[in-house]
Amino acid sequence: YIGALGARVICDNIPGLVNKQRQLCQRYPDIMQSVGEGAKEWIRECQHQFRHHRWNCSTLDRDHTVFGRVMLRSSREAAFVYAISSAGVVYAITRACSQGDLKVCSCDPLKRGRSKDERGEFDWGGCSDNINYGIRFAKAFVDAKEKKVKDARALMNLHNNRCGRMAVKRFLKLECKCHGVSGSCTLRTCWLAMSDFRKTGDYLRKKYNGAIQVTMNQDGTGFMVANKNFRKPTKTDLVYFENSPDYCVMDKSAGSLGTAGRVCSKASRGTDGCEVMCCGRGYDTTRVTRVTKCECKFHWCCAVRCKECEDTVDVHTCKAPKRAEWLDQT
Repeated sequence: YIGALGARVICDNIPGLVNKQRQLCQRYPDIMQSVGEGAKEWIRECQHQFRHHRWNCSTLDRDHTVFGRVMLRSSREAAFVYAISSAGVVYAITRACSQGDLKVCSCDPLKRGRSKDERGEFDWGGCSDNINYGIRFAKAFVDAKEKKVKDARALMNLHNNRCGRMAVKRFLKLECKCHGVSGSCTLRTCWLAMSDFRKTGDYLRKKYNGAIQVTMNQDGTGFMVANKNFRKPTKTDLVYFENSPDYCVMDKSAGSLGTAGRVCSKASRGTDGCEVMCCGRGYDTTRVTRVTKCECKFHWCCAVRCKECEDTVDVHTCKAPKRAEWLDQT
């Protein structure tokens, strides 16, 4: 696809790229394809992590910047999105290197010879994920935009980008294969592999919960905590400047879609409960008949036959605010 259309044409038509990003895009069109795959992955992960929240990582219609105006505010949601998207780029490029999809990289060339862990010595073998290449390219590509401007928001984004990149590295695991008589582990061949992206998502979600509100220091080179009672942020903490909107009602200028029409849980007292999700506006209840497969039996050989069962459930959805029409104009 890229070959047919020409890298230059495609890279020139991706909205929002700065010069450095456009150059990298033209030079490494196959990597850009991996970045595109990574984008789908981290958007899915973001939506999974916030599926029970007022802000559910959804996008404003037809907004090419993916998260639209929610990114204009320097909130903890913006901090999370920068971190998870940066992590997604690292993950996708590293995986593409290991799978042999890219000309410029392959398995980690440094994982050769012998090494040892708490279980003893082993030989490096197989294909270790080349995470250092993934991190280097993600840093060059993703950070390029922030390096164009030297302001507080750029510093915040660079910090959260780095948190995301390092989160993927945190979950590298040693995988080994045993050799020896009847599987005894007299000899081991091992390689480093990335964990499932969900682990990175769960970790960054915890970092979102503990994100630290900061202000710029006086010489504009770093952060100070906004509240003196909180500890200073470390390199692994997400940081943000502004409080989040409540996301209860549609406010296009703040990037809030509102929660009207969102499904909620009547029984829950958490963020997915109707009381919290609907912001006290109440909810509508609809009876819905669902058809599911049930009483499945395995028949030799090799079929599974199921019956179709109907069950009726109540679905609760948040009411719209009374002044919805007026707020829609904002």
